[in-house]
Amino acid sequence: MVKHYFSLLFLVLVLSGELFAQNKVDIHSGGYPITPVPFTSVKVVPESFWGQRLKANREVTIPLAFRKCEESGRYDNFVKAAHPSEKYKVGGSPFDDTDVYKTIEGASYSLQTYPDEKLEKYIDSILVIVSAAQEADGYLYTARTMNPKHPHEWAGPERWVLVESLSHEFYDLGHMIEGAVAYYQATGKRNFLDIAIRYADCVCEAIGDAPGQKCLVPGHQIVEMALVRLYLATGNEKYLKQAKFFLDARGHTARRDAYCQSHKPVLEQDEAVGHAVRATYMYAGMADVAAVTGDTAYIHTIDRIWENIVGKKLYITGGIGARHDGEAFGDNYELPNLAAYNETCAAIGNVYVNYRLFLLHGEAKYFDVLERTLYNGLISGVSLDGGTFFYPNPLSSVGNYSRQSWFGCACCPSNICRFIPSLPGYVYAVKGDEVYVNLFLPNRATLNLGKKKVVLEQETLYPWNGDIRLTVAQGHSPFCMNIRIPGWVRNQVVPSTLYTYADNQELGYRVEVNGEAVKGELKNGYLCIDRIWKKGDVVNIHFDMEPRLVKANDQVEADRGRVAIERGPLVYCAEWPDNDFNVHNILLNRYPSFEVTWQPDLLNGVCTLVTPVQVLSYGADGKLVVRDARLTLIPYYAWAHRGEGDMDVWLPIEVGASSASPLMAPNLEDNGFFH
Repeated sequence: MVKHYFSLLFLVLVLSGELFAQNKVDIHSGGYPITPVPFTSVKVVPESFWGQRLKANREVTIPLAFRKCEESGRYDNFVKAAHPSEKYKVGGSPFDDTDVYKTIEGASYSLQTYPDEKLEKYIDSILVIVSAAQEADGYLYTARTMNPKHPHEWAGPERWVLVESLSHEFYDLGHMIEGAVAYYQATGKRNFLDIAIRYADCVCEAIGDAPGQKCLVPGHQIVEMALVRLYLATGNEKYLKQAKFFLDARGHTARRDAYCQSHKPVLEQDEAVGHAVRATYMYAGMADVAAVTGDTAYIHTIDRIWENIVGKKLYITGGIGARHDGEAFGDNYELPNLAAYNETCAAIGNVYVNYRLFLLHGEAKYFDVLERTLYNGLISGVSLDGGTFFYPNPLSSVGNYSRQSWFGCACCPSNICRFIPSLPGYVYAVKGDEVYVNLFLPNRATLNLGKKKVVLEQETLYPWNGDIRLTVAQGHSPFCMNIRIPGWVRNQVVPSTLYTYADNQELGYRVEVNGEAVKGELKNGYLCIDRIWKKGDVVNIHFDMEPRLVKANDQVEADRGRVAIERGPLVYCAEWPDNDFNVHNILLNRYPSFEVTWQPDLLNGVCTLVTPVQVLSYGADGKLVVRDARLTLIPYYAWAHRGEGDMDVWLPIEVGASSASPLMAPNLEDNGFFH
């Protein structure tokens, strides 16, 4: 139906960067006090840790997603909607359209850095059929339009009647806007942007609190932050007002339950509840509206909820959403391992929220959480080659998990498409004459400090060691360089008491400028170096990087008597291919030692950890047998690449610590009912 023209691009280096229109706020910062350095200004070294990920996304993930959209009939849905018929049986999910929009968004980020004529033509060919499916007043929702008399069972008989529960009409609009603005940024073409504007106008006209409008809110959030982005792109304030309406009306409409965060008005909420992806998208939207409008009440609310997540509902991997039932947050301290859900999309949402809170507050603790999620619970959701995906990301397995190339509900693969290319834009940020160095990866970046340009080059093997060399490659300017000193270096697992180190180690760090040691107090987790910088200045950073034992708060029942092991930003796990015994039946030494070994040919290159353990089993006479063995650990993100089998993150160190249940965890790899 649509010829697949996708060609392999060179290295993708993108973040959903800022916009073109001239508005009342700083469009580059989106109204935030701190301004991101755009992804197009940060070039990541190709064969580095993140360079490999970016390349896999460009060469494998995005082409795969386009192909799956074609093979699974997602494009056909638009063709059918352009020629509706009662003969069409509407299947799939009512939000299948968003997989097309999200994949276009990710591909658009590629185009912004590395133009590709064939890719652009391919996207234009998709947009022809998308445009044809749009109704005269701008409404675009193929799950209804292809067969208006017998739409999708979740759609309801008329527009909007089930938008607070099942239809996802506003959710579709949100992802449409995100993709449309990205494609406009990439090409300057308005073909997708005009489609999104027409649908947004349709919603703005029908939904609100004015006479003749329907007072409704999204059942699945994301349109809130998308509308802010559309406001920044167009300067039209009605989109900002609509975003704020959707937030302020929540808890005041017919839908009032915790699953979609409608149990209370948003300003009264203080705990993360319900569907984890919906929740984080809403919090991100609140931050965006607050940044533009200056609404501090929103900020105070997000701060309270963040404290709840980081203090009581965050996995050691940075994952969120404990329950398969409803893909939801659990109760406080409810963090099971074998049955953990931790949807990949929720990890992405967690990054979105923490990033926005950093842009609001300028504190390193938000990047500490972001980095933990990024290196562990997020990239575990996509294979090293970029071709298969996890929907849930458990912390223990008895052999019932493997990544899949696609799902009936494909929100996670298409979300990976658009997120991974955004990584370079998280590395640096600026505020006035201050530069924030937040992530450590080899790159060359161009930063604008007012009217002055500074070029920084970062060299490092992070996360495998803690040495970073930062060179001022161009520029002569006074500014303050704020270097994030990660929480794991400062003996803080997370910025709460949910997890603590249990090994009595004290790591240190050193920072030198041109060979001279830099001393000073940390401010909000940053070491500030304020000087007149010139070309050739070199900052050498060293973080001690040793294996650490982590203990959970005793209120986390699943982790009592157990420890997790991490090194630098990476959480480790024990997996079956590396050990000739059941990894669930071991006991760590009370004071374990570790051998750290670089394995260049294992899992694209990893540092493994090896430690003595005791293996428990039963002999022929039925008595317990204990033998000494050596346990090998790999980074959690790399598990499940060598077949299905046993895996554990939390390892018993106390006699009597509960072992993994022999019962199979819920295998909901193709789950999507609660999306």
